Amino acid sequence: MSDKPKGKLAFYWAASCGGCDISLLAIDEKILDVAEAFDIVLWPCATDGKVRDVEKMADGEIDVCLFNGGIRTSEQEYMAQLLRRKSKVLVAFGSCACEGCIPGLTNMNTRQEVFDTVYKEGSATMPENPQDVRPQPATKMPEGTLHLPIFYDTLRTLDQTVEVDYYLPGCPPEAENIWKAIVAILENKLPPKGSVIGLNTTVCDECPRTRGEKKIKKFYRTWEIIPDEETCLLEQGLLCCGIATRAGCGALCPAVNSPCIGCHGANDGVADFGARLMSALASVIDSDDPDEIRRIIEEGIPDPVGNFYRFSLAASQLRRKKKVVRG
Repeated sequence: MSDKPKGKLAFYWAASCGGCDISLLAIDEKILDVAEAFDIVLWPCATDGKVRDVEKMADGEIDVCLFNGGIRTSEQEYMAQLLRRKSKVLVAFGSCACEGCIPGLTNMNTRQEVFDTVYKEGSATMPENPQDVRPQPATKMPEGTLHLPIFYDTLRTLDQTVEVDYYLPGCPPEAENIWKAIVAILENKLPPKGSVIGLNTTVCDECPRTRGEKKIKKFYRTWEIIPDEETCLLEQGLLCCGIATRAGCGALCPAVNSPCIGCHGANDGVADFGARLMSALASVIDSDDPDEIRRIIEEGIPDPVGNFYRFSLAASQLRRKKKVVRG
């Protein structure tokens, strides 16, 4: 047992699925090394830490906070600000914190539209709601006023809310990358602030599949063909995002005959993942005829937002669907 005083570690989730919390356990027995090096002061998924205990800490008392999830509610915004203030190092952990991820796709809709989908009578989740009951920030009851967090109209990434020191991408991050990040923290060998902890190359560079000249005449949905196991999936007409996606996953999806979906985000210097992917695909469509190009795209890529901005809409230059103001 080391005589070195333990550090303090916080792990928090906001608008996310919980997969990042599970991924931390994927480092297997190394979690014991984490427990030896840190006292876990907050981890809502696994421990019974209280927010009021964090509030009482001195600013900067937490050595490292791994924060997963985007910012969708007033409570999540408060926790992001609190943990930023109390933490020496704040890491955007996973795609939801880094880019908004799947929850960020709700930026295609307004808060009213989201609530209509969930609470409107006759919906799949609320078949009977004749009084059209909706969540309210404050509800008066005989015992007192009950409060719920405010649900924001637009989901934001962590760094659109507070300053972030480091980014660890992935949906969720790979165990190997998590452990490398923890070791870098323990050994004080972190890269410059603002860095993405990972590789600055593409999934294609990790993928063992044979690549030739890409000439695409047709894009296929994943259920339409069974690709061979050796040739580049993009060359077989499957929309594989590896051509524009940061490496670091070991090309796990292409290894099992499934195209990369882009969960590690873009490389350094790329301002918009979707624009980068569209630009890359434009160079491999085998046609100079605008009508044929339009047909190839519309037939093979019927959900452009879901394909090009599946993980990154909230962090993109688009950020959200434009609101139409009707006068």
